Amino acid sequence: MSNRLTISIPILFVFIYGSGFVGAKLGLPYSEPFTFLALRFFLAAIILGLIARSLHSCWRVQNLSWLLISGFLLQGVFSAGIFYALYFGMKPAVAALIIALQPLLVAVMAGFYLGEKVTLQRWVGLFVGIAGVSMVVADGLTTEGISSLSLMWCLFGLLGLTLGQLVQKKHCASMDLFVGGFIQSVSAGLFMGLFAFLFEPMKVIWSGEFIVALLWMGVGVSIGALTLLYIMLRRSSANQVASVFYGVPVAAALVAWPLFGQTPSWVDWVGFTVVACSILISNTHIHCRYPLWLRTLVGFHTKYSYISGKRGLEDDATATKSKSKTTQSL
Repeated sequence: MSNRLTISIPILFVFIYGSGFVGAKLGLPYSEPFTFLALRFFLAAIILGLIARSLHSCWRVQNLSWLLISGFLLQGVFSAGIFYALYFGMKPAVAALIIALQPLLVAVMAGFYLGEKVTLQRWVGLFVGIAGVSMVVADGLTTEGISSLSLMWCLFGLLGLTLGQLVQKKHCASMDLFVGGFIQSVSAGLFMGLFAFLFEPMKVIWSGEFIVALLWMGVGVSIGALTLLYIMLRRSSANQVASVFYGVPVAAALVAWPLFGQTPSWVDWVGFTVVACSILISNTHIHCRYPLWLRTLVGFHTKYSYISGKRGLEDDATATKSKSKTTQSL
């Protein structure tokens, strides 16, 4: 994969995924969460199915049960938690910041579930990220009226996203993006439709804003952002992909600013800055000549371990040995 794609995929993912929090807030005044989600996932399923058919994709699926579990967690549980948190009044930027705790949960769980290790420096970065998130959430608790109910739903979504990402990485990383996405969207849509039938009146006001929100959530987020996420999970460790989520709150806040007039306070901006610093700490190895993110961008990741960082030192040593051998031969 070219260096341009290596750079553009995480950036594009952060922007689309972050704007999804705002898209949800835009459409929720016209539909209740489960109903909105059922329409979103069925729209995504139709489009993904048509794409898979036009590309003559193979419809034979391995690990179907894991694929359904991953889709239910990663799309259904996560989206339901976030939609209901926003439905009960939480700001999109604050919801995105709470979801930014995901790297810490992935770091803790990936060791047991995937056998991935996390360096001390990355642990420091993760806890610095928590500090930034806590600053903004604490500010919201005093000034934005975050309720215990909206916070509970958001944490429920955070758990679904974390578990879903781990299952996707371990059991579904090699799935066909369009066939797998179709199956996951159908399963999530069926569950959301059932919950909407049981707990909601299933009424929708088909306003222009709702249609825009539905199209953006169904096409932009469910197809665009999740496809980018699956590509990153296929190529990188779960811990490395999780660190990208620290950039999601900034995107959500910047998109919500002009749309809803939700101007970030100075505490919010300080929190954003702390979160940005945590990204640098988590993705820079202090013992290497080049920072980790720079190695990724310029393509120096052939032998480097993104988990422990030991191979970065081995690369320098190997380069020194080969240089000395070349000098001796001359």
